[in-house]
Amino acid sequence: MPETPKREHFEQSVLPHLDAAYNLARWLTRNEQDAQDVTQEACLRAFRFFEGYQGGNMRAWFLTIVRNTCYTWLSQNRSPGTNEEFNEEIHSTEDSGGASPELQALAGADRETLRRALEELPDVFREVLVLREIEGMSYKEIAEVSSVSLGTVMSRLARARTRLRQALGAAMGKES
Repeated sequence: MPETPKREHFEQSVLPHLDAAYNLARWLTRNEQDAQDVTQEACLRAFRFFEGYQGGNMRAWFLTIVRNTCYTWLSQNRSPGTNEEFNEEIHSTEDSGGASPELQALAGADRETLRRALEELPDVFREVLVLREIEGMSYKEIAEVSSVSLGTVMSRLARARTRLRQALGAAMGKES
């Protein structure tokens, strides 16, 4: 059966952003399986409302749907304050590049410290850090995805970076 024009256009427009969608969902849900479920639900919602898309930044439009789907899912499936572990090793796509076992162990410890510090951040701070530092979105795009003003994005990002630095500093102090 031939694909419909809507489906073809949807796949060409939205599917290139699937990795970013999963990454955002993974950091917000803190669980691989939940992130897959949320991303799939967000894709279905995006497809359902694709004809109503008014143009503009497709990535921001899709990540807004992912974000909203994620928070809806979290409110329905988790009690407030629930923290599930996120295993970075499962999601890591970096190649060690032949580094020595000692360097690999140090890099793994650093990633684990960073992962823990990120997970300790409140959702709104973790969200802006993921969108900016991992997904490379502009402040304007983050404001669009988060439905907040540009000033709020800048403020949240500054506070998130400060809290992350403090958490990393505290973690490094404990390891000494």
